[in-house]
Parts: sequence; structure tokens; C-alpha cells
Amino acid sequence: MESLLSPSSSPNSFFSSPSTFVSNQSVPNPRPILPLLHRAKPRFEPLCCTMSHSSETDTKPKETKLWGGRFEESVTDIVEKFTESISFDKQLYKHDIMGSKAHASMLAKQGLISVSDRDIILQGLDEIERRIEAGDFVWRTDREDVHMNIEAALTDLVGEPAKKLHTARSRNDQVLTDFRLWCRDAIDRIVASVRHLQVALVKLALNNEGLIIPGYTHLQRAQPVLLQHLLLAYVEQLDRDAGRLLDCRARLNFCPLGACALAGTGLPIDRFMTSDSLGFTAPMRNSIDAVSDRDFVLEFLSANSIIAIHLSRLGEEWVLWASEEFGFITPSDSVSTGSSIMPQKKNPDPMELVRGKSARVIGDLVTLLTLCKGLPLAYNRDLQEDKEPTFDSVKTIVGMLEVSAEFAQNITFNGERIQKALPAGYLDATTLADYLVNKGIPFRTSHDIVGRAVALCVSKNCQLQDLSLDLLKSLNPVFDNDVYEFLGVENAVKKFRSYGSTGSACVADQLGYWVTKLEINQISLH
Repeated sequence: MESLLSPSSSPNSFFSSPSTFVSNQSVPNPRPILPLLHRAKPRFEPLCCTMSHSSETDTKPKETKLWGGRFEESVTDIVEKFTESISFDKQLYKHDIMGSKAHASMLAKQGLISVSDRDIILQGLDEIERRIEAGDFVWRTDREDVHMNIEAALTDLVGEPAKKLHTARSRNDQVLTDFRLWCRDAIDRIVASVRHLQVALVKLALNNEGLIIPGYTHLQRAQPVLLQHLLLAYVEQLDRDAGRLLDCRARLNFCPLGACALAGTGLPIDRFMTSDSLGFTAPMRNSIDAVSDRDFVLEFLSANSIIAIHLSRLGEEWVLWASEEFGFITPSDSVSTGSSIMPQKKNPDPMELVRGKSARVIGDLVTLLTLCKGLPLAYNRDLQEDKEPTFDSVKTIVGMLEVSAEFAQNITFNGERIQKALPAGYLDATTLADYLVNKGIPFRTSHDIVGRAVALCVSKNCQLQDLSLDLLKSLNPVFDNDVYEFLGVENAVKKFRSYGSTGSACVADQLGYWVTKLEINQISLH
């Protein structure tokens, strides 16, 4: 494609009008030339600014590929549509432009391009970014991917200087640089969403001080626990999730740019300069590893999958608790849906979908694992398929975190219903066994004695605290009046004292830790 710059033209004159974004290449059977850029109605896409894909794309005459020098004929339409990635990798446009700016600046510093060419390239990239975000950019499938679209548009805009931009780089190291930058930003966003949900759960705990609920194992009633204690268990899980993401971020934060196709380059580039300017820790040490590594994506999607499992477990618990059988929580109308046929229904659909979408996030990870398992070094076109599962995983996990926080802020715990449900299940049985241990009886013997006490209660249809002292002494003479200080769910909770337990003092310490760590303002609580 010919340059639009004439010797007498000023570079700045090419940033003033969309009319400069047209091709002057002659084609057979001339027809009106369509502008490269056009106006489209913006629409929101997570982690991506507004972009458009024009139907005009498919009516343009095919141009010579930037890699097409040794080819005598162009690819067929079927091959072109099958191999294009612009329909999804245009999300990387901002990071692609960042990488190109850093690369151009390094090339100028190393004397591989002139300072004047660098400035023209930087101004052109600024203009392209502005037009993409304004919705004025046509993404062309015949230009294959985000990198070729931007580079070709830059050539249309500024001419010959743009042809120097790809010096000492390949699409292989370019796409990995873009992708690592994108994943780094995505991790920051997910960590922020994790923190938001943690805050919502801690506030929910603070607003339900002293509420005792049945704790379950095997989905059978086990021991009494404070609701705050259970909610903080999810906060702990989410904290590990955030830690895994931040660990992943640290490992992915190494720069592939300058590795070129796989072997590096003989040109005098400065990879440390581009790495620093893009906020990476350092350049990747091995050029073959740099263009073939997808460990960072596998680790990222694995961390997302574990988050999804945690959220699915939370969703399952709250769906159960919202049922008539449990009745422990009531979601507000603002986070519930109804039935198209049964007018009485009020469904906790957001948390059911959280539970369901976890399968999707796990599926994205399995897709990537399967994609990578049989690939030889170094780059293979199969790896183009890493983007869509990653984009989907991020979009889905952010949605799951956000709706879980929204749900947590719009539920009420039914204290009266929970209080009525507490007597069932002999939740104080283990505390009674601890009482006997304190009296010097071996735990296995204590376990047997309390088991017989429970069987006695079942036969009499009463609770442990309802058994008379005489009946208890008939089981073992060590029982005394102080036993009643251990019976009943309230007394049982008071007896917990081990670090990390559900005892009131322990839970208060846990809450204090999270209030401080998450910087929660308790004055704003209601």
C-alpha cells in the first residue's frame, strides 16, 4: 500500500481528518472506496473499550497481506474466515498499542529508526486508539488480527514510517506481550471484585452479631456455630483466591517482547528498556520459552476455577437456606425472580446461576489444558485458541463475584426461624463429651457415654439439657450440677476457646482482623 506522506507534507496534517484513512491503491473494476474508519454506536464490553465491526469489512477488495511477499495467490474466503482472530482479539487493542509505543521508543533509542519516525508512529498510534475508543474504526477480517489491523491502519495513516515499526519483533512475541498485559489488568480487576465480596460478607457478619446457627457435616447437624464464624470461612477462602491471583500476576509479569519468532534477533535491541517501560519485572530469559509459554494462562484460569468453586459452594448454601425447608434467609425482591406459571414462587436465581456458571469457568480451564497438552515448541497456530476461553473466564468470574456481593447485601437472616430450628440435632453433644474429658474420663469413653445419653433423649423425645441429673448419673456418676453449664447451644458456643474456633471471643478477634485488613468503616453499618 502506497504511503500517504508526500515529501512536502507535515506529519501532523494526517491526524486532522478521517478522510486521510483511505487507500489510494488502484483496483480492477473501480468502485467507491470505503473509509477505514466509521462511526458505530458504542456498547459496553468488560475489560474492553467500545469497538465496532462493520459489515463493510467483507465487501472490501482483498489487499496484499503484510506477510504475503512470497505468496502468488491469496487465501480463500473460507480459510480467511476460519483463521481470523480479529472478531475476539480486538479486545487487546489498548495493550497492542502500548507495546508498539514501547517498541518504537526502544528502536529510536537504539538507532534502528529515527526520532522523527518514532514521533510520527507514536502520534499515529494515539490517533488510532482515539478512533477505536470513539467507535470510528473498521476492524477488517482480511487483516486477520488486532496486530495486523492496527499496523495496516497505521501504514494507511502515516505511510513509510509505519513499515519500520515491526523491526526486531514478530507477531509471536507481540501477541504474548499483549496477552500478558491484558491478563495482568484482568487479575487486578478480579482481585478488586474479590475484595468487594469479602467486604460484603464481613459487613453481613457484623450486622448479625451473636446469631447462632446449626453447623453441618455430611449435611447433617453437627455443632452450633456463630453465623459470623461461617461467613468468615468464605472470607478466608476468598483471601486465598486473591493470593493465588497475585502470585500468578507476579509469575506472568515477565516480558516476551524482543524474542521475535522464537530465536531472538541479531539487531541491537534493548529488551530491558521495553520491559521496564511496560511495567514488567524483566525480559523473559529464553526466547523459545517466551513465545510458546502459556503456563501463565493455565495458572490464571486455574485460580479462576477455584474461585468459581468457592462461589458455587456459597451459592449452594444460600439456595438451600432460602428454601422453605430451611428458611434461614430471605432474599429481597431486588435479587429474586418469579415463576412464569406459579405465582407464589420467589427464587434465588442469581446464586443458582453462580452455581451453574462455575461449570463454564472450569470448562474454560479444561479447554486450555487440552489445547496445550500436545504442542511442540515453539509457537503453533493452535495457541490462537487461548484467547476466547480466557476472555470468557474473566468475564464470567467477574460477573459471579459481583452478583454474589449484590446478593449478600440484599438478604436477611431469619433469626426467629433459626432459633426454633436449633434444638433439633443434639448440637451440644460434643460439648458434653468435653465436659466428661475435663472430669478425667478418656475421650472414647466419654463419646460412648454421651452416645447413650443421646439415645436416652431420643427415647424420651427431649433434649440433653432436659435430662435430670439422676438420669445423667445413671450413665456415669461423675456428672454433677455444673454439667448444665455445658448444655444448650448458647452454653456450648461459650465453651469454645481454641484459636480459630466459633467461640464469641475468637470470632470477635477474627472480625477485628478483617475489619482492619479490608479497611471497613463500621460507622456506616446499619
